[in-house]
Amino acid sequence: MASLQASSFLVSCTCSTRINAAISVPKLPGIRISVPRNALNVVEEHNLRDGFTSAIPIEKINTATNTRIDQEPATTRATVKLFAILEAVADRVEMHKNIGEQRDNWNKLLLNSINMITLTAATMAGIASAGTVGAPLLALKLSSTLLFSAATGMLLIMNKIQPSQLAEEQRNATRLFKQLYSHIRTTLALRDPTALDVKDAMEKTLALDKAYPLPLLGKMIEKFPEKFEPAVWWPKTQGSPRKQHKTQGRNGCSGDLEEEMRQVIEVIKRKDSEDYMRLGNLALKVNKILAISGPLLTGIAAAGSAFVGHGSWAAIVAVTAGALASTVNTFEHGGQIGMVVEMYRNCAGFFTLMEESIETSIQQRDFEKSEDGEMFEMNVALKLGRSLSQLRDLARKSSSSHVDGSTIDEFASKLF
Repeated sequence: MASLQASSFLVSCTCSTRINAAISVPKLPGIRISVPRNALNVVEEHNLRDGFTSAIPIEKINTATNTRIDQEPATTRATVKLFAILEAVADRVEMHKNIGEQRDNWNKLLLNSINMITLTAATMAGIASAGTVGAPLLALKLSSTLLFSAATGMLLIMNKIQPSQLAEEQRNATRLFKQLYSHIRTTLALRDPTALDVKDAMEKTLALDKAYPLPLLGKMIEKFPEKFEPAVWWPKTQGSPRKQHKTQGRNGCSGDLEEEMRQVIEVIKRKDSEDYMRLGNLALKVNKILAISGPLLTGIAAAGSAFVGHGSWAAIVAVTAGALASTVNTFEHGGQIGMVVEMYRNCAGFFTLMEESIETSIQQRDFEKSEDGEMFEMNVALKLGRSLSQLRDLARKSSSSHVDGSTIDEFASKLF
């Protein structure tokens, strides 16, 4: 009986010990989780990009005072807007690139097709004149006339739109939109953008859209204007620039640098711009002559093939005109004369932009808005493909040519 009581006592103690040995979890400190400001900006940027600025309402809380903030800083909103413009510019780069490839294919396919049609029609006209009579003669004459007529219509359309020039326009637009894209990225990386940065980026984007339109009907650039003019893809400077004092300013733009830049402008006007305007006018005239000659020759060939069998002269006219039309078409579109015209337009526009930007910078009275003098000089030298010493030598030669009445035989740009 005593041993049984002892056993019960041990079991009771053991159970009591086990119950008392329960795991004790320490009390964790309270953790406050706050949403970072960048996450809010990402959400707002997503809303703006999708076109629903109020799709996800964002309540901003001041963590210091635990109060609601109804209005965000202007710099943050400018950053979001600039990112939206950046995305639109990236989309335009891809669009112009794809359409440029498509129109380059147009040029190749239309050139090969029209030449094959023209040569086939000329061959049929030659065979029909080789003593063929009856139904075979009629079939060859009819086929040759129809093919020459089809080639004439296709040439009229091709010469009107100039596919090689269309492709060059899209290549230039792609390059300029990439340039604008890099400029916006640099602005976002170096500093907080302002409302003026947003306005400038928007104006440049719209100016490029106007200079290089995507549709053909209604908005296509005139391929045969009365007068050759440089391409303009930048927004016009608002207001007239005011003359700057010829003293050392806070931007480092001294009187010597101003005089150097003026001499560079003189060289650009007298040599580079004038040369590209001359070459552009010449290329435009050649392109006009070829654009008229091609359809005219195929039309003559179509008329000649209709009279095959009524004398040897009809076959001679049809075959000769067809061969000449194929040659002219190959020279015009195979040689991409339209692309050359657009290239000269773009180069002339580049030098016009250089002149305007330099004149605006050296005449800007507000030094806070003008570039740093050394940086400005370096940018001009890089755009012209020169070193700083070469740029100064060019300005020195231009200045001396005014003194002794000689002509400078050097172009400002070494790139093209």
